Amino acid sequence: MAAYPFAGFWMRFWAYLLDLLIIQSVNWLILHPVFRLLKLSLADDSMFSPISILSAAVFYLYFILMTKYFSQTLGKMVFGLKVVPVHPGRQLTWSTILFREWIGRYLSATLMLLYIVVAFTPKKQGIHDLFADTAVIIERPQQPVYTNPNPEPAS
Repeated sequence: MAAYPFAGFWMRFWAYLLDLLIIQSVNWLILHPVFRLLKLSLADDSMFSPISILSAAVFYLYFILMTKYFSQTLGKMVFGLKVVPVHPGRQLTWSTILFREWIGRYLSATLMLLYIVVAFTPKKQGIHDLFADTAVIIERPQQPVYTNPNPEPAS
């Protein structure tokens, strides 16, 4: 893990916003039409309404399954980030993923200030990372997009 830099607050923030956009798109493109087709209420006036429960299920399943099978969500893929265990040689287990993505994300979403911890810890870990012994790394450091193969000599 020493070869890869830890992902900071802003990189993780933008990846998370992209993930939220993807999740919301899934909800609007799949859940809402199904609810309309079945003539079910789309009112989410309580957290126990059917649309709220299914939207939450999509949210948590997205993060849990993507992190377990790919060690990254689509937002993290776009930004070149990856979730790794802090201790080298270990794997991301189901219990680690469930704790990090379900319980940890619930805590971070409930108390948004907890997510800012990422900016101040040495390994750029959030509360959910600290409890799950994980970190987010920059998998592919940014490379220049263009380099001039024939630079002109300086005169």
